[in-house]
Amino acid sequence: MDMTDLVSPDAVVPELRVTSKKQALQELAHLAAAAAGVAERTIFEALLERERLGTTGIGKGVAIPHVRLARLPTLRGLFARLPTPIDFEAVDAQPVDLIFLLLAPETAGADHLRALARVSRQLRDAAVCEQLRATTDRGRLFVILTTEAHSHAA
Repeated sequence: MDMTDLVSPDAVVPELRVTSKKQALQELAHLAAAAAGVAERTIFEALLERERLGTTGIGKGVAIPHVRLARLPTLRGLFARLPTPIDFEAVDAQPVDLIFLLLAPETAGADHLRALARVSRQLRDAAVCEQLRATTDRGRLFVILTTEAHSHAA
């Protein structure tokens, strides 16, 4: 699965200005609603419920909130870079400044897990994250996100 299957250039937000985890999830739900064809409130409530199960802040400044939704026709991703890191209750207690929202159809099954693994692999690469943090250019962010990482960082 390629990152280009999950995210498009118009689903890249170079500077999402939020001050809390809840506000970030609300803004992401708002931005994803039209493209996903699912109500903003439905996405937001699903994200809050998912976070209650455990944080999607995976560490090193990265969060990958993800949910399965009824009526969603296909996997959808949205990437946001935060100019000011926020507390996301991440596993390493570090603030988050890179967020990849992954929405999957309820019936996605293994595709959801493959997509999650692909996003996680890309955003666990320190060089990729460094590049993402170094630019606010939407096109450049998209290229960085969708170019296969070459290092083997864990």
